[in-house]
Amino acid sequence: MEYEPVIGLEVHAQLLTKSKLFCACSTNFGGEPNTNVCPVCLGLPGSLPVLNQQAVTFAVQTGLALGCTVHEKSIFARKNYFYPDLPKGYQISQFEEPIATNGHLDIEVDGVTRRVGITRAHMEEDAGKNVHGVAGDSLVDLNRAGTPLCEIVGEPDLRSSAEAAAYLRALRDLLVFIGVNDGNLEEGSFRCDANVSIRPVGTEKFGTRCELKNINSFKFVQRAIDAEIIRQTAILDAGGKVKQETRSFDPDTGLTQTLRAKDDAHDYRYFPEPDLPPLRIDPAFIAAQRAGLRELPVAVRKRWVEQLGLTLATAQTLSQHPGYVSFFEAVCQVFDQPVKVANFVANEVLRGAKSHGLEATFTVNPAQVAELLSLVESGEISGKQAKEVFAALEGTDKSARAIVEERGLRVVSDSASLEKLCLQLIEKFPSQAASVRAGKKGLLGFFMGQAMKETGGSADPKLVSALFEKLLGGGA
Repeated sequence: MEYEPVIGLEVHAQLLTKSKLFCACSTNFGGEPNTNVCPVCLGLPGSLPVLNQQAVTFAVQTGLALGCTVHEKSIFARKNYFYPDLPKGYQISQFEEPIATNGHLDIEVDGVTRRVGITRAHMEEDAGKNVHGVAGDSLVDLNRAGTPLCEIVGEPDLRSSAEAAAYLRALRDLLVFIGVNDGNLEEGSFRCDANVSIRPVGTEKFGTRCELKNINSFKFVQRAIDAEIIRQTAILDAGGKVKQETRSFDPDTGLTQTLRAKDDAHDYRYFPEPDLPPLRIDPAFIAAQRAGLRELPVAVRKRWVEQLGLTLATAQTLSQHPGYVSFFEAVCQVFDQPVKVANFVANEVLRGAKSHGLEATFTVNPAQVAELLSLVESGEISGKQAKEVFAALEGTDKSARAIVEERGLRVVSDSASLEKLCLQLIEKFPSQAASVRAGKKGLLGFFMGQAMKETGGSADPKLVSALFEKLLGGGA
């Protein structure tokens, strides 16, 4: 029997605040265990939570960017369960009245755009971290406890592991672009749970789902979902029944394995958090956040393709990070030829670029690139010489023109000397010359390459091309 996967993702995105959701402790990653803690983090009796205003702002921006309805009133709730890294014995989250609901995210897979529903986006605090195998013991680090999260719950609209990976990439890009999340999967600030089930093709009823927990890699998400689909298919084909449970993915074996049975939904005994009043947000504040929202990646790419003439592939490359977008557009402000700028930035500048979270660093600055491209456009240097100048610019504050003058780089545009060179090359390669005269225009590129090789890339390419066409006859 042929089956159709049904996949829904739950993403926990750490909101990029300097302090925790309900206290002033730092959210910095990598500190000594249990140093960024206080009575609130530790769940000590008598400690009271105070809501972080910046976290609320980021949650509102997230909801708006996802096309959600951001509610003027939302309620925090206690989610009760016992686990060693949850010192209070409950997690402060949102349940019946979350801050945002009913949104969507557009994804593209194999050139086809699909809209995936977003059920809700709600605020909650993170738990701590269990550290196993330390001198044979299991220890608890509560530095992460209380870190602000936005849980984004997607509808079960995904039908393949490729769509799931595309959804995660699109969501990560969106959150990084609006500046609410740093996108660091390795540091756990963007984590995913995947709900996976299968059903016979053509049926509407969902199958029994299994939850794959805490996957922190796009590659592993795809592998884990594929492995789970294979596992569930084998069970049904053998006449068995899939059990609802929570599973983990082992990247070494490529298999999912049981973490805990989940015969029914957990009874978390949600009830309104008595230490926090309902969160009420002024409609004017929501409107202001909507007006100030940064242009989203999908809109950036569409604008570049439709208005600037970039290819979709180049637009996707340049919009992988907000820092790349800013660099590209800064060059265009000085050198207003977007396609040429895009190709140079994508092929040369990004090779030396580095990004970490919201920060991106480059080996050159936009002004240097703009001046360099202007020198090529004016014919003062060739494209090949531009690469030499670019290499000399990296890591310096020199201007492109200064490098050109230091190295004595100039395009050779002496018609007489270049014509002499062209004649020598035609004589050196008679069979290729005869082919061009017979109408094989493509071989003109061969002669252009030879001329550039002989001149070290300094010949004026337009003049050389015109000379070869003249010397090899109109048939070319």
